[in-house]
Amino acid sequence: MTPAHGKKHEAGSHKLWGGRFSGGPHPALDAVNRSIAVDFRLWPHDVRLSKAWAAALAHAGVLTARERAQIAKGLDAVAARIADGEKPVATDEDVHTMIDRLLHEEAGAGASRLHTGRSRNDQVATATRLWTMETCDALDVLIVSLQRVMVAQAARLERSVMPAYTHLQRAQPVSGAHWMLSHFWPLQRDRERLAAARAHTASLPLGSGAIAGSAFPIARARLAKSLGFSTISQNSIDAVGDRDFIAEVLFTLALVGAHLSRLAEDLILFGSSEFAFVRYGDGFSTGSSMMPQKRNPDALELARGSSARMLGDLVALLATIKGLPSGYNKDLQEDKRTLFDAVDGMTLLLPAVAGSLEALTFDADRMKAAVTSTMMATDLADYLVRKRVTFREAHGAVGRLVREAEEKHCELGALPFASFRAAHAEFGTDVMLELSPLTSLGHREIEGGTGPNAVKRQLAAARAALRANI
Repeated sequence: MTPAHGKKHEAGSHKLWGGRFSGGPHPALDAVNRSIAVDFRLWPHDVRLSKAWAAALAHAGVLTARERAQIAKGLDAVAARIADGEKPVATDEDVHTMIDRLLHEEAGAGASRLHTGRSRNDQVATATRLWTMETCDALDVLIVSLQRVMVAQAARLERSVMPAYTHLQRAQPVSGAHWMLSHFWPLQRDRERLAAARAHTASLPLGSGAIAGSAFPIARARLAKSLGFSTISQNSIDAVGDRDFIAEVLFTLALVGAHLSRLAEDLILFGSSEFAFVRYGDGFSTGSSMMPQKRNPDALELARGSSARMLGDLVALLATIKGLPSGYNKDLQEDKRTLFDAVDGMTLLLPAVAGSLEALTFDADRMKAAVTSTMMATDLADYLVRKRVTFREAHGAVGRLVREAEEKHCELGALPFASFRAAHAEFGTDVMLELSPLTSLGHREIEGGTGPNAVKRQLAAARAALRANI
């Protein structure tokens, strides 16, 4: 696209600052100070907020209607050039400098009026918040997509029985759906945290200037509404230095990463030959360069490993901001590295985990076979409690039965009834029914339990949660 006003600026001739300096910065400073490789993705938001700022300046009487229109037209042209592939030049310190340079090429000297009453401090904070608000919405969509896969798998597992584990030891039987939904609800809490982080992000800093606020009568509430913010910042010093919203998003993504890692760990274990509860789909498995028989759950392993990066990004930001004096400091330029890294990683992970989960199949027979009668030891104690035996006494009686079964190298169900009667006089012949996993599930119809009807209610609640707005 040909500039509308004269030739392009020569390399090194366009900066947003420098009047009080006799010379240019040292190349080593330029190299470390230049952030455009990181913040270039903010360009659509910088163009948008700049158009809104021009409108606010016009409303305040700082710009004429013609000047505002000229700047708006120029910004549209800048956006088109960048969308068409315009690249930064060596002297573009950041994306804001690049857009200002291109705007001068398109709109001429009148572009110099746009920066009236604003600073890069409130400008970059606003662009970052706009990007983050949009990103929170996109991440929510990805989390919901994974949750939908979970609900679909849970529906298929509703009649399946499997062991639940504590300390990675077989504990009690549960329905497969109950296990699957145990991974659904943490993600639902993550969605709530993400929504809260987005709400905190939607506070407009533009108008705060460098630190003391703009000297022009900008209608900030009107400006906020035009950009989709729900409120305005109350203190200009706080506004330009506040990165709490990034910390909140990073904390949420660190938790999402932890929750994906725990799901991945379950599925990796369940897919091993020792468990064999699941079989991975071909599209989300890889092979070995040496061993032809291997089927590796790489996407799940990467989900497990990547959670460490999410945590690292959060810690890096918190370590950056914890010792800063008030107001804006250049350290905050690093905020976007951590934010973009975590978001980029999670944007790749969520579809990969959703695809892996959707493509795998559960072996219901193998899962059921792993449920042994000894896992109903608690049910035997509950049986005695229902006959008015104290739980402590019942626990001891069943413990003796378990010890006998271990000594005889058999399951509880293989012991003769005489052993049960010897353990406690209240055991009747109907006690053997308590060794059925379906009987065990049937006792647990409490809200949030693994009983068949409780699981149906839980599935309905999960579907309702996906339909509701957060």
